[in-house]
Amino acid sequence: MLLAILLVPVLAGLLAFILHSATQQRALLLLTAVIHAALTGAVWRRPPAALLDGWIALDPVGRLVLTLTSTLFLACAVYSVGYLRQEAQTGVRPDFQERFTFANAPDARFVGAMALFLAAMSVVAMAQHLGLLWVAIEATTLASAPLIFFHRHRRSLEALWKYVIVCSVGIALALLGNYAFSIASQTLDGVPLLVPALAAHAADLSRPWLRAGFIFLLVGYGTKMGLAPMHTWLPDAHSEAPSVVSALLSGALLNCAFLGIWRGYLVLAAAGDREFAGDLLILLGLLSLGIAAIFLVRQADFKRMLAYSSVEHMGLLAIGIGVGGAGISGAFLHAVNHSLTKAALFLVAGNILTRFQTKSTDQVRGVLDEMPVSGALWVAGVLAITGLPPFGVFISKLAILKATFDGGATAIGVAMLVALAMVFIGMTATALRMAQGASAHPTAAGQRETVWSVTPPLVLLLATAVLGLYVPGALTRIFTTAATLGGN
Repeated sequence: MLLAILLVPVLAGLLAFILHSATQQRALLLLTAVIHAALTGAVWRRPPAALLDGWIALDPVGRLVLTLTSTLFLACAVYSVGYLRQEAQTGVRPDFQERFTFANAPDARFVGAMALFLAAMSVVAMAQHLGLLWVAIEATTLASAPLIFFHRHRRSLEALWKYVIVCSVGIALALLGNYAFSIASQTLDGVPLLVPALAAHAADLSRPWLRAGFIFLLVGYGTKMGLAPMHTWLPDAHSEAPSVVSALLSGALLNCAFLGIWRGYLVLAAAGDREFAGDLLILLGLLSLGIAAIFLVRQADFKRMLAYSSVEHMGLLAIGIGVGGAGISGAFLHAVNHSLTKAALFLVAGNILTRFQTKSTDQVRGVLDEMPVSGALWVAGVLAITGLPPFGVFISKLAILKATFDGGATAIGVAMLVALAMVFIGMTATALRMAQGASAHPTAAGQRETVWSVTPPLVLLLATAVLGLYVPGALTRIFTTAATLGGN
């Protein structure tokens, strides 16, 4: 089962470059997403056997990340059918006039890179060996880089290089973290860098080397996760990539980096050093919240606004894990809610960009009038991501805040409330200005809404609304298991 989950997107990625018809390539993308989602759903009914002596296995948290990845990929694949068709019909848009010329069919590169991106993220979710996890996270960078450069203009080239260079530096630091964990385990003969094995023998590992290793992992994977101050690649990459790619980067890729930090955190928690790791996570989480709040006030680019919102939510995940106990449960629930809501928002942002042909918040007015469905989804999505009920983000934010105050960290809780208030004011003021009023410029050239463009974000927002009212027992058990493993 696990092998099939990995091989399907790999084979699809290779096949995309062989097919010559754009229709066949889009059908291949959709078929790959459906098969991968079906296989992922099957692992919930029958836990699959581990592969490669335990290097590849699905624990509860890995299954959660894999399911989120597969679900978002399916939504993005459906959206991409209409998106690629619109790209072929529209050609160069006014804000993309500096495109580079290229000869190969863009659909082949897009579908191929998307499928390989899915394969790399699937390996991340299954990797139990720190070395394999490192390779898989680096592979996500290589697979997603062509997607960021899809429009081939000067700004996307700049975003691509920043993404590759900054994330490569981060992944190099994470490699040093693996070396440190390896040195820490040398006191025990024959213990591999498998997370379950390291956790089982954590009390006998070298404490200084474990701490050093976690610092490198936190900074390295924190760079990919978008934690401040290593977040500098994220606003550019999320803003310049196609919106459907931004949805995957924010909704799925950031979870992969978060999972890498979680794996290292588990070892330190098992070694009795949870407080050391937690303090570092809280520090970076608060810094991420503060920086995001500042840049979200009067943000001039609505895609960059969503990108800085991702920095904010990654900070909340870090704080939740750092607080421990119920905060860990809240953090994983928040990861689910953020992924669904932010992916939906980026897809709606793609609709707005297609219609108004600009990312400027000052030039977009009357979205509700011009695009009734997308306008309603835009307003609902922004209210959801800023934490208003009845959406799931409200519940998970409240859980993290409650765990913070219950743990006696009053100053941290107050700082979080101030930052969250700034984020709410900044995002809602911008989003409502865009939604209301009359359009400020002609939009006759823009594309109208289609079933391909509104159905995926609608379904994702409905899912996060359901999670605000009811959390399935299967998810609750995963959150409880994670909190138990992470220590109280």
